[in-house]
Amino acid sequence: MHILISNDDGYLSQGITTLAQALSLYAEVSVVAPDKNRSAASNSLTLDLPLRATRCDNGFIRVDGTPTDCVHLALTGMLAQEPDMVFAGINHGANLGDDVLYSGTVAAATEGRFLGLPAVAISLVGSDPRHFETAGHVAVHLLHKIRLQPLANDTLLNVNVPDVPLAELKGYQATRLGQRHKAEAVIASQDPRGQTIYWVGPPGAEQDAGPGTDFDAIRNGYVSITPLQLDLTRYEQMAKLNAWLNLEAPV
Repeated sequence: MHILISNDDGYLSQGITTLAQALSLYAEVSVVAPDKNRSAASNSLTLDLPLRATRCDNGFIRVDGTPTDCVHLALTGMLAQEPDMVFAGINHGANLGDDVLYSGTVAAATEGRFLGLPAVAISLVGSDPRHFETAGHVAVHLLHKIRLQPLANDTLLNVNVPDVPLAELKGYQATRLGQRHKAEAVIASQDPRGQTIYWVGPPGAEQDAGPGTDFDAIRNGYVSITPLQLDLTRYEQMAKLNAWLNLEAPV
C-alpha cells in the first residue's frame, strides 16, 4: 500500500513527521506538503501561478502552494507511483465543528477523497499539543481498520485526538460535528504608517457541544471520528425549493 501524507502546518511540522514515521512501518509513504504554514487555507487551489515542488533531504516534497495544491499535484501525475490512500495531519490543534469549513488539513483529505481515494484528516487537540505519538497510534489503528473494511466511496474521516498520553485515551467515538458561537470580533490595529489593519478574531466558543458531538467526545477523553461527505446537497429541501421557485411573484 502507498499512502500520500500532507498537512497545512508545513513540511517541517512535528505532526507530519510523526505521522510519516508511524505509517511508514506499515506502508510506503510519500509526503507532499506546503513549504510553510497554510492553516485555514480551506479548499483553495492555485490557478493563477505556477507551483514549484522541491524534494528535501528527508525525502519530503515541499510545494509553494496550499494543502489542496499539494494533494492535487501528487494525485494527478507528479508522483511516479499513484497512492492508494490519503492521510492529512497530524494537525497542530483541533478541527472540531465549524473548523472543518476553514481547515487546510480537512481540505487536503477532501481533495484526496474528491480524486477517488480513501482519506483521513487527523488533528491533535490543544493550543500547544505535545502528545503526537498518541495521534500517530490512532492513525495506524485507523489504517488497519480501513484495510480490513474500506470506507464508503463518498466518505472521509475527520479525526480529533485528545492531547494525552496513549494510556489515558478512553476509546473511540463516532460523532457528528458540533457548532461554535459566532467568531469573536476582528482586532483593529495600525501599521507603522498609521493605516488601519485588522486581525481575524478568535473562533467562537462551543455552542452545540452536547452528547454525540465531536466537542463532547474530546472533552471526555475520547478520539472523535466524524464521517464527512463531499455532496453538500440538502436533498430533503429540494421539493420545498421547487415549490418556492414556482410561487407567483408579485408584479
